[in-house]
Amino acid sequence: MLTLVLGGARSGKSRLAQELAESLAPSRVYVATAEPLDEEMQRRIARHRADRGPSWRTIEAPTDLMGALDAARPGEAILIDCLTLWLSNLFGQDMDWEAQLAGLIEHLRHLDNPVVMVSNEIGLGLVPETKLGRDFRDAQGRLNQRVAAVCGRVAFVAAGLPLWLKGSA
Repeated sequence: MLTLVLGGARSGKSRLAQELAESLAPSRVYVATAEPLDEEMQRRIARHRADRGPSWRTIEAPTDLMGALDAARPGEAILIDCLTLWLSNLFGQDMDWEAQLAGLIEHLRHLDNPVVMVSNEIGLGLVPETKLGRDFRDAQGRLNQRVAAVCGRVAFVAAGLPLWLKGSA
């Protein structure tokens, strides 16, 4: 079972994704794509860890999502939080994001574990001022479309409320 949870900043998407993953299996792994590069991000990561509690195993995977998926134990629910930071990390390291996405999609298609993925919907706001910003926004939109296509469930979260676009809770 593959689930994608989309939403804007502070929409409640991570909380919903965690609740979904917790309902899928007693054993869970959190695949973290954030890197603690500054104090603010360190605080965010610490808050997310505290919210999850000790029953979660964590794999740090800023760019290697396929390796993280391979490291999941049989039957373990996988929560990837988040695809937007993963894409940003790929952009930042000038990696071929389209090849990485194709590899991720292929991995997801053959995985037996339930997976819940979090991603930002960034295409609803202002047009970015820079070419890099526009390129990233466009890549994020294409990533979300490709991942949603292979998922059985897709939710859009606003104000903490999920709207099920595909499948249901």
